[in-house]
Amino acid sequence: MAADINPPTRSELASFLPSPRLIRAFEKLFEADATVDTPLDQATLEQNIIDTYSAQASAQQALSAIQGLTDAVNALLQLPPPVPSKRARYGSFFDTTTQTAAVINTAYPVTFNTTDLSNGVYIGTPTSRIYVDEPAVYNFQFSVQLDKTLGGVAIFDFWARVNGVDVPNSNGRVRIQGNNAELIQAWNYVLNLKAGDYFELVWATDDITCVIQYYSAAAPHPATPSVILTVTTVP
Repeated sequence: MAADINPPTRSELASFLPSPRLIRAFEKLFEADATVDTPLDQATLEQNIIDTYSAQASAQQALSAIQGLTDAVNALLQLPPPVPSKRARYGSFFDTTTQTAAVINTAYPVTFNTTDLSNGVYIGTPTSRIYVDEPAVYNFQFSVQLDKTLGGVAIFDFWARVNGVDVPNSNGRVRIQGNNAELIQAWNYVLNLKAGDYFELVWATDDITCVIQYYSAAAPHPATPSVILTVTTVP
C-alpha cells in the first residue's frame, strides 16, 4: 500500500520551480503517483525534477530551432529578386562585293552578304541593316577597304544610323589620293539600343571613282572583304 505522503503545496513548489506550467506538471506527478503502490521517495522526486527540466530544455531547443528557421525564411522573403544575367550578344559580318557610289555626295548604306558568327545580332532586309534582339549597349567595330580607280584627290565620309536616323556627331572623313591608292580605315561606335533596333554604316564620297573594294584571294593572302563589321555587347 502506498505511503501516506502529503504532496507539497503550490507555494512550496513555487520556491524552486520557475513557472506555473512546471508547478502544474509537478502536481500531476503527485496525482499520478497516488495510483501507484510505490512511495514517492526523495530519489524519485529528484528524478522527476530532472526529467521535467530535461523535457523543458528539449522543448525550448525545439522552439529555438523553429524560430531560427522562421527568421531565415523571413530574411529570404525580404531579399530582392535575383537579377537574371544577360546573355552575350554578338555578330561578325562581311561583304564580298565592291561597293560603289552612283552619285557624288549621296548617302549609301554599306551592305553585307556574309554572316561569320551570330548570336542575337543579325543581317536584316535590306542587307545594310544589322538588327539586335535584346536591349543593351553595343559596340559596332568596322573596317573598310578603300580604293580609287583614277588619279586625283577625293574624300570618303562614314557615319552611323540607328533605325534610319543619322547618329549626331558620328561622321568620320578620310582623304584618298591617286590611282589604286588602297587604304584601309577602321573605327567603332558604342550605341545604346533596344530590342528590334537596327544599325547601319553609311558612306558618301565626292568622287565616283572612289570605291569600297573587294579583292579575291591570291597567294599568299586570303580574300579581302570590302567591309568587315563586328558587334558585341558591352559588359
